[in-house]
Amino acid sequence: MKTEIAPTPPPLASPEPQPESFGKARVATLLTVMFCYLFYYTGRQNFGFAIPGMQEELGLTKAQLGWCGAAMLWSYAIGQAINGQLADRFGGKSLMTLGGLLSFVMNWITSFAGGLAGVMVPWAGNGLVQSMGWAPGSRIISNWWDRSHRGRVYGWYTFAAGMSSVLTFLMAATVVGHGWRWIFRAPVVLMLLGCIVFWLVVREKPSKAGFPDLPEEADTARQDFHPERPLTWWERYRCGFACVPFLFGCAAIGFQNLARYGLLVWVPVHFLGDHWKESSQKWIAVALPVGMALGAVSAGWISDRVFRGSRSAPVIIFLLAAAVCASGMAFLDRSSALAIPLLFLTGFFVYGPQSAFWALCPDLLGKRLAGTGTGMMNFFAYLFAGLGEPLVGSLIERNHSTHMVFPVVAVACTAGAILMSFVRTSRA
Repeated sequence: MKTEIAPTPPPLASPEPQPESFGKARVATLLTVMFCYLFYYTGRQNFGFAIPGMQEELGLTKAQLGWCGAAMLWSYAIGQAINGQLADRFGGKSLMTLGGLLSFVMNWITSFAGGLAGVMVPWAGNGLVQSMGWAPGSRIISNWWDRSHRGRVYGWYTFAAGMSSVLTFLMAATVVGHGWRWIFRAPVVLMLLGCIVFWLVVREKPSKAGFPDLPEEADTARQDFHPERPLTWWERYRCGFACVPFLFGCAAIGFQNLARYGLLVWVPVHFLGDHWKESSQKWIAVALPVGMALGAVSAGWISDRVFRGSRSAPVIIFLLAAAVCASGMAFLDRSSALAIPLLFLTGFFVYGPQSAFWALCPDLLGKRLAGTGTGMMNFFAYLFAGLGEPLVGSLIERNHSTHMVFPVVAVACTAGAILMSFVRTSRA
């Protein structure tokens, strides 16, 4: 079958001013997507707080539990590559709702585990269903917001993810004294609430709420396809693989996410220590997701306002600063007065670039492929993150020190900054 060739479109004019009611509707949509994702991490980032209890009760090593974490992250990566595509074809509302409901079930199944397989199998399944959240939510946001606002909007979306980490850490630290099984049971109840509100309130795109849809945008990856012809699965992926700056961005976020999940999984283990049920230092770990949440908003705003839509510069700056902070954490004792502010800054700079990364997807591939691009990028992000889990677990076992997570984070951040230097985007 011949591919229909469309002429290169002229630069798009600025969209017509929208009525005030549209502005309120899209803000409400953003807030609702954020509200749903605010509770998503309660079903994924609770694992680190459960590690000491599972190690003690089930007789598992940190390396084995690291492989359980890797299984979840790799399943999540595979699911991202699939669900981003599905979001572009069928919409994100149903996928995001179903993913949260199934994750609630998978967490409860994990809570009844009696050995390695009982942890790994349902936790890997949890990765698949958790992957139904981020890319579909991104698809909805890109339907309502144009490029000129995208850095800030994705910054707020990523802020919700960061606050989800804060909420998860707080709830897990609260219930850890009741045993590791309740870490998989109590926090995820909030996910049900978030999914119900999301399903009732959100609209897939402006036309579903009585407004005209935003116009398509010019991009660098699909000018050989007619803008009105539906693309096949392979054509969508081909667009992503044909865009070299996008591939460098995928590799860069891989190292960034390796650093991020190295912190999210192993920092709670680091501060819980041997007496994990009675540890008073467990609350120090909360400084990490707080810093991450605030960093996400800052980087998205900086990429729009300071660098005028250029995404690479804030990512490079943040990741290099994160490498410096993580290196400092490697030399600090857990009880040091500097642990809280330095851990906060490490989280701030490690997670901050995420909003700029997600804005790259529609920037480089176009709004039409926002879900596919987000799914592809998240595939690489969690492929790399999965490699980091058993690596950090093995290093901790070998060196008998949980401090080993911080050198790994510093090296990963440096690698991500180097790769991001090859990414260039046109200014909005």
